[in-house]
Amino acid sequence: MTKPDVLIIGSGMGGATLAAALAPSGRNILILERGERLEPSPRDRDATSIFIDGCFRPDEQWLDGSGKPFNPGNYYYAGGNSKFFGAVMLRYRAEDFEPLQHVEGATPGWPFSYDELEPFYQKAEDHYRIRGALGEDPTEPPHSGTYPFPPVPDEPTIADLRARLSGVGLHPSSLPLGVDIDHWLAHGLTTWDAYPDTCGGKMDAETVSLNEALQYPNVTLQTGSLVRRIVADEAGKIAGVEIDRNGQAETIEAGITVLSAGAVQSAALLLASQDANNPNGLANSSDQVGRNFMNHNTSAVIAIRPLRKNTSVYQKTLMVNDFYLRGGPDDRPMGNIQLLGKITEPILAANTNLPRPLVRWITDRSIDLYAMSEDLPNPESRVTLRDGRIVLDWKQSNFAAHNALVVRLKKLLRQAGYPIVLSRPFDRRTPSHQCGTARMGHDPRASVVDPFGRSHDHPNLFIADASTLPTSAAVNPALTVAALSLRMADHILEKDFAT
Repeated sequence: MTKPDVLIIGSGMGGATLAAALAPSGRNILILERGERLEPSPRDRDATSIFIDGCFRPDEQWLDGSGKPFNPGNYYYAGGNSKFFGAVMLRYRAEDFEPLQHVEGATPGWPFSYDELEPFYQKAEDHYRIRGALGEDPTEPPHSGTYPFPPVPDEPTIADLRARLSGVGLHPSSLPLGVDIDHWLAHGLTTWDAYPDTCGGKMDAETVSLNEALQYPNVTLQTGSLVRRIVADEAGKIAGVEIDRNGQAETIEAGITVLSAGAVQSAALLLASQDANNPNGLANSSDQVGRNFMNHNTSAVIAIRPLRKNTSVYQKTLMVNDFYLRGGPDDRPMGNIQLLGKITEPILAANTNLPRPLVRWITDRSIDLYAMSEDLPNPESRVTLRDGRIVLDWKQSNFAAHNALVVRLKKLLRQAGYPIVLSRPFDRRTPSHQCGTARMGHDPRASVVDPFGRSHDHPNLFIADASTLPTSAAVNPALTVAALSLRMADHILEKDFAT
């Protein structure tokens, strides 16, 4: 095998976006993916197979903070977790990049401002062909351009919800979405949220970035390649990665190595790569690898009008940010509200013990919302290894703000004409919005990578996933990961790091 100029570990949002941005440069790029490509199957739109049988979930067990094993919602396919994501591509608000006081603490801010990342947000929205609208959301940060496509249209029940929320003084706005709705629905009448994308209807990392990168002859995707260890030489340079490819051990050398396996797996791999010169793991002279794990505080909120059925198929087109920066205790931030993909009978049955007739009655009439609040960084909230197994000890924070958001939302929904409103927190063990385990910063003593994602300890190691995020904000992280990867690509090309 020819020694690649750039070796990317993981084909999710960060790694695939980086590959697409670097591909036109002519550099030899190899992308390693432990999984395979998702192929179309009858299970793709079968809610029972997905939500009850868990047919796409990994055969894997992590440990929680008490040592109890659990099966994580972490997917291993070309395109990574984005193959199942809700396709919400939201920018962090400008205030998220500054220190911000919350109900239970403060965020540290970022090593650069929103303005520094804004051009790359715009490039990411164009690249992922985002559907959205400006001028509706009072917290929307400045945009240097417009969305490339108009928003996905509200279905009739959601258009009514939008009017009712406006009627109680809120500012409902269109969710920025990476979905070609006509293409998606042509392959099955379901929502896309948590369903696998095998038709190319979602603008996920594989559909957009990976497929674009692979059009170049200098880019190669190697599936079935599980990276076991990253090896550094005596001088601290990354000398190679050891992989298990279909049961065979291999070592691959590259000029630049980019880690993009997700906040949990990237941290675990760095910790597993310890050696005599790096006894705490690679890139970990600061002892920050694995620390500051964040995962949004989230709840499902179901609003019901008993005499009216919800005829929506996909539903997920609307958000409310009125309480994103204020409105909580002491007027502190509470978070984001957005619609879930339409919850159907098998989905609710998989998460409750209610009788099936009652489940059917609820899901026929429910409008399903998602309340999301910021999780604050905490060095004791962390990923570690125990006898080679991943331990995810999430120290959930800022839940008082989240509870306040849910209470406020339920009250407003009742005022808007929904007399029955139910809520339930999401399983805290599922790392759907995982971030923070290799935070970026200027100070090598307090961070893992610099503001461009380059390791402080190893000059040819970069990290391109949500592990570098200093804060979780209270919006979906996919677009921010993509924007950071585009910024990283420009930096790599400008500095021309050695091969």
